[in-house]
Amino acid sequence: MNYIDATDAPALRDGAIKLHGSAGFEGMRNAGRLAAECLDHLAPMVQPGVTTGALDDAARIFVLDHGALPATLGYRGYKHSLCTSINHVVCHGIPGDKPLKDGDILNIDVTVIVDGWHGDTSRMYAAGQPNRRAERLMDVTYDALMLGIAAAKPGNRTGDIGHAIQSFAENERYSIVEDFCGHGLGQLFHDSPNILHYGRPGEGEELRTGMFFTIEPMVNLGRPSVKILSDGWTAVTRDRKLTAQFEHSIGITETGCEIFTTSPVGLHKPYAA
Repeated sequence: MNYIDATDAPALRDGAIKLHGSAGFEGMRNAGRLAAECLDHLAPMVQPGVTTGALDDAARIFVLDHGALPATLGYRGYKHSLCTSINHVVCHGIPGDKPLKDGDILNIDVTVIVDGWHGDTSRMYAAGQPNRRAERLMDVTYDALMLGIAAAKPGNRTGDIGHAIQSFAENERYSIVEDFCGHGLGQLFHDSPNILHYGRPGEGEELRTGMFFTIEPMVNLGRPSVKILSDGWTAVTRDRKLTAQFEHSIGITETGCEIFTTSPVGLHKPYAA
C-alpha cells in the first residue's frame, strides 16, 4: 500500500492512503462536530409514532441551516440525508413513512460535508423502552467500537482494530458482520484504506499519523450473514435477528487517535436521549 501526503494527492480514490496535516485535522473536527450535533438534534425526536422520514427531514433541515451539505443526498442516486436501520436492518435502511414502535431500536447514520470535509457517524437509539436483549446488544456494540478505537494508534495495523472488535464481540456470544467495513475519508466520502471489523493482530495496513478513517462495527444477535433487499440499499440479517452499529470518524495522531464525532453533550453512548 502506498502512503501519500494529502496535499499532493489527487481528488479521487486511487488506492493510496492519504496522510493529513493540521489543516486536515481542523477540517475534520468541524465536520465531525456538526455530524455529532445533528445526531444530538435528532435524539429527543426518536419516539414511538415518529417516522424515519420525519427524522430524515429534520436532519436535512439541520444540516442545511448550518451551511453544510448532507453527503448522502444524491449519492449514487440515494434520495435521503440519513440511513435509518431498524431492528434487523444492518445498515443503509431507507427513511420512510412507517412509524417507529415502542421497543424498536434504530441506527441513524449521517454524513455531512463542511467546507469540503466529510464527518461520518452513526449511533443507536431506542423508541420507547427496548428489551434487555436489545439493550445488551447495543452496549456490546458500543464497547466493541471503543476497543477498536483504542487499538487505532501509529505502528499498529488495521488487523489490530479488527481483532479487538471481533474477539470482544464473539466472546460475548455475538457475531460480526463481514460484508461491510469502515473506510478512509476526508475530502472524499469513501477512500482508502478499508477498515475490517475482524482480523488478526499484526496484519493489514500499517497505521500512520495523519490517516483518517471510520470504524463502524455491525454486531448481530444471531448469525453474521446478511442480504440486500430489492431496493439495492437495505441490508438485513438473514435470520431476522437484531443487529446494532456504532460509528466514529477518527484521525491517527502521534500518540493514538482523535475522535472527530464525539457528541459535545455526551449523547454518543448507547440509546442516550
